[in-house]
Amino acid sequence: MTVSLHIIALNEESALPGLLQDVVVQNYPHEKIEVVLVNSASTDATRSIMDDFAAAHTDFLAVRVVDNPKRFTPCAWNTALSASTADIVIHLDAHARIPEDFVAKNVTVIQSGKDICGGVVRNFSAQKTRWIETVNQAEEAMFGGSIAAFRHSTACGYVSTLAFAAYRKEVFEAVGTYDERLLRSEDNEMHQRMREHGYRFYYTPDIQSSRQTRPSLKALLRQKYLNGYWVGETVKLYPKSFSLYHYVPFVFLLAILVTAVFAGFGFWLLAALLWAAYGIVLIASTIAAFRAGGWNPYYFLLPVILFCLHLSYGAGTFVGLVTRRPDQKREKA
Repeated sequence: MTVSLHIIALNEESALPGLLQDVVVQNYPHEKIEVVLVNSASTDATRSIMDDFAAAHTDFLAVRVVDNPKRFTPCAWNTALSASTADIVIHLDAHARIPEDFVAKNVTVIQSGKDICGGVVRNFSAQKTRWIETVNQAEEAMFGGSIAAFRHSTACGYVSTLAFAAYRKEVFEAVGTYDERLLRSEDNEMHQRMREHGYRFYYTPDIQSSRQTRPSLKALLRQKYLNGYWVGETVKLYPKSFSLYHYVPFVFLLAILVTAVFAGFGFWLLAALLWAAYGIVLIASTIAAFRAGGWNPYYFLLPVILFCLHLSYGAGTFVGLVTRRPDQKREKA
């Protein structure tokens, strides 16, 4: 089977070369791999890196460099899909890293009869300072990043969603393209559409990949805010696209505000119970970080960092919920 690797990038001159080198060393036959590189109007050297790669690696089935002038992620995926000709589609962004058997293992699962498959996705930090490793541990934590199966599960089976997944091309032919009104959360909506068409997502931890954590706490907080914001925006158009855990930070934010008001009137028990339960979660996450990463004094700051991440996500969801729907914004424009 032929495979189309879709790689999208916006100003990723530092991250892109590492992923492209991973593509070069794939042990699946290169003559069966099509590489589609989507440049989303980058202003750095991203486009030239793509062009150089296409010129240097003629052993692949094809290397196509295409432009996404609209810049945004769903537009980039649609651009890649329109340029793809292979049997299997694999989506990657420039922050991903893949082992040499990544393509081969995905193909094996698809050939076994699955329509969509994927594996575990870990986080890594490009800079190996103690502070950056702490930020990475916050993102890697189950209560910092995500409780999705592809982040932590060690068991094979069908799950609700995947990251860096492989799809039979006919899946997209059946369900259509990405909704370009959704600047984020486009995967949530697309995967819900796939589930409605009867497709299932097969997960195996034998397939492994990783993605780079945002390089600073400020950048990670901004990412969480925007992720939460687009949950609030998207749910107004596609209410079935999200599971309950997507709303946990928003509910937590409301719980803080409500219990704080009650405490101000002397009813402090609810606030005490909330913070006791939350404190246990934060302590457990900190202990897990020490077990995974060894001694790092900055890990003692993880409770504060996780709290900030949760508030940022929850605040983003609130703002997204109270703004006009994406389709109404487009009509006004």
